[in-house]
Amino acid sequence: MELPDGADGSAGVAYSDGALVPISQATISVLDWGFSHSDVTYDVVHVWKGAFFRLDDHLDRFERSCANLRLDPGLSRDGIRDVLFACVRASGLRDAYVEMLCTRGVPPPGSRDPRHVQNRFMAYAIPFVWVLDLARQDRGARLHLADVPRISAGSVDPTVKNFHWGDMTRALFQALDLGADTTVLVDADGYVTEGPGFNVFAVSDGAIVTPDTGVLEGVTRASVRELCEEAGIPFTMGKLHPQALLSADEVFLSSTAGGIMPVSYINNRVLGVGRPGPVATQLRARYWQRHEEGWHATPVDYGDA
Repeated sequence: MELPDGADGSAGVAYSDGALVPISQATISVLDWGFSHSDVTYDVVHVWKGAFFRLDDHLDRFERSCANLRLDPGLSRDGIRDVLFACVRASGLRDAYVEMLCTRGVPPPGSRDPRHVQNRFMAYAIPFVWVLDLARQDRGARLHLADVPRISAGSVDPTVKNFHWGDMTRALFQALDLGADTTVLVDADGYVTEGPGFNVFAVSDGAIVTPDTGVLEGVTRASVRELCEEAGIPFTMGKLHPQALLSADEVFLSSTAGGIMPVSYINNRVLGVGRPGPVATQLRARYWQRHEEGWHATPVDYGDA
């Protein structure tokens, strides 16, 4: 599977309608329920220095999400895997943000019956994306604890990656208007959940707590847990009250698009001395060091690319 002769994939490559195309040529119909109803699931895996990180974990989660939403990508797991490798290889990108999607598709004219719609699989690889750029990570992010409630888990399962971001977008505007970098939301019961594209962690007396419900079961969150086990740092998944987050010694975030990202301010409250704390700094450094060591890595064969 290759790009058409003469096509430039340096800005990214997509798999669309069974073929590879430059990312600028990938399209979706305005009639696709993935666009008009947010009836879609997706997953994102990153490539770092020429190797996928935790690819099988992301494929596992994508398969679970599709099954949960009764979506059929029309490809086997190996077929999806081959497409992802083809997108990266054709782009030539050594550091990449790689997304796979399955939309409900375009229904027959006038139909509202999801059983009659052929689902559609797409994928793409673009240059690596940072949720928070390195400068903000180095100084520690400014996080805003929003008063926008997270969409109920009884309505939209947060363990299934989705594009229902109405609450996230409202909270982001609130945060940005106040000079923060990003936001984290609480649920209807008032407990901390997650932010747009990341899990959140509080460090108190050397122990880490991260929310256990109302959140995506992040692959990078699993990496944080493994790193804590290696380092002997107590790690718990449980309820996290906003006051516990605000009074924590340290706070950090985790995402496929950025790794482990320290926080220095919450709602203008200074954490520590207003710089990344020692636990977050240690875990962040170890996370990228383990990448260099080939941790959970699946190399890409670029051939002559």
